Amino acid sequence: HVQLVESGGGSVQVGGSLRLSCAATGVTYRTYFTAWFRQAPGKEREGVASIYRGDRLGGYFADSVKGRFTISQDNAKNTVYLQMNSLKPEDTGIYYCAADASIRSCLSGDGFAYWGQGTQVTVSS
Repeated sequence: HVQLVESGGGSVQVGGSLRLSCAATGVTYRTYFTAWFRQAPGKEREGVASIYRGDRLGGYFADSVKGRFTISQDNAKNTVYLQMNSLKPEDTGIYYCAADASIRSCLSGDGFAYWGQGTQVTVSS
């Protein structure tokens, strides 16, 4: 049974930081393609960042988060992290992690086999 569980969301003020975690059971991140997505109210789901087998340097980052967000992976804990700095109100939304054995589109999110339940991030000014 595969389960992805996000945590770390919350409410912060503009300029603050949060670190989201996505812990997995039933899959091994070391061999998987993992990505973070977000969805704001009334907007479509948006890919935020991805990491493939721990190689974050070659991963995808949405233009809106480049230079502010980083993605990392702890294989011992089988957890992927999204470090979010210099948060802006437009970063508000529900953040989801997704994983698949193959590389998938971070634009559409199509094809990911596994998704977490999401964690709410709210950035207020």
